[in-house]
Amino acid sequence: MNRDASAPASTETPTLTKAELAELLFDSVGLNKREAKDMVEAFFEVIRDALENGESVKLSGFGNFQLRDKPQRPGRNPKTGEAIPIAARRVVTFHASQKLKALVENGAE
Repeated sequence: MNRDASAPASTETPTLTKAELAELLFDSVGLNKREAKDMVEAFFEVIRDALENGESVKLSGFGNFQLRDKPQRPGRNPKTGEAIPIAARRVVTFHASQKLKALVENGAE
């Protein structure tokens, strides 16, 4: 599923949006536009809900979304140089599968 090559050239890296994903589903799968939009929204909602509930998300051939707890660490105010603590927090990480990494590497040539 290649995107429209006639799109205006830009110096920015091309970005695929949720609306464009829905349009691609509409074009390739034959869903109507409303169904395609709802499917994209539902897909991301399921991933969001799983991560909110502390679950990892593994998408075979694509990659894994995982939660990671980062401990509190020392930081510094760049204006004043004052030492300030950076609070502990939970972050989402994404690790691409070997298959996706290979596709990206070969596609970049």
